[in-house]
Amino acid sequence: MTKSNVLGTWVKRFLLDYLIIERNLSINTRSSYRDMIILLMNYLSNHLKKSVDRLLISDISAKLIRDFLGFLEQKRGCSIATRNQRLGAIHALARFIGGSNPEYIEWCSQICLIPFKKTVQPCITYLEKTEMDAILKSPDRNTPQGQRDYSLLLFLYNSGTRASEAANIKIGDVDWYTSSVNIIGKGNKRRTCPLWSITIKQLKLISKNRGTEQHVFLNRSKKPITRFGIHTLVERHALKASSQYPSLSTKHASPHVIRHTTASHLLKAGVDINTIRAWLGHVSLNTTNIYAETDLETKAKALAACEPDEKVCRKKPWREQTDLMKFLKNL
Repeated sequence: MTKSNVLGTWVKRFLLDYLIIERNLSINTRSSYRDMIILLMNYLSNHLKKSVDRLLISDISAKLIRDFLGFLEQKRGCSIATRNQRLGAIHALARFIGGSNPEYIEWCSQICLIPFKKTVQPCITYLEKTEMDAILKSPDRNTPQGQRDYSLLLFLYNSGTRASEAANIKIGDVDWYTSSVNIIGKGNKRRTCPLWSITIKQLKLISKNRGTEQHVFLNRSKKPITRFGIHTLVERHALKASSQYPSLSTKHASPHVIRHTTASHLLKAGVDINTIRAWLGHVSLNTTNIYAETDLETKAKALAACEPDEKVCRKKPWREQTDLMKFLKNL
């Protein structure tokens, strides 16, 4: 066993050097790759009856990777999308090893030949205006926590940010004069989003007397709220609002559902799809087009605009076409 053949050595270089120094990937992406490696190494260790620190590159075969993917679906109950995400991380690790050591090029090719499974694009879930309003009315705004919850829900709906993006917003990111906020999204891409005056007012209320480097949204311990905390907050208020609107209980409201809601409501308001793309921070317009495909009301309006006029389209029987008969008789 040589150092160049030990899996753990390559894993450390992959996580610490490649993902951070060379690729500069976001912390969420790095965490996803780390989680995949933890699952994979535990599976290999149990399957091969070897300790994790003694696993070798040569221990990993394409068949073993396929068995691992089957384990994710059958034993852990992962969706096909999650299975494909894990496989993408495995491909990235294999390409890193193969690109760094010619000895493993053939091995890398065998791993990268494992295909992704085809999956059906799920339908987008979004909230109706009345449902979103019910969630916004849920917090008790007579308490500091209620004010924080309302401000966060309002910010999510206004900006359409992801939970992780909202959790990372700092006071200095808010431009109080232009009523906008600077957001760092996936791939460290920056975008600016306009804010309603009521949103600015609420953000000022919960962030007063604090420095620009502090996070806007804090938890009960006065520490920056996490994306998991935001998920819990949204679910809690959606559950409370579902007593008034039972349909909320079937939509599994989450920060990402509110993000879909923002996009759908912008579309219904007549905002063009490219502006919505920039608003949400999508790289490709194809990603944003899913909202145009799922909005039934917009489709119905488009269909009504091209509905044929029965009076215009109905043709008279040939005997009733007097001008034509007159023409024929005069020939």
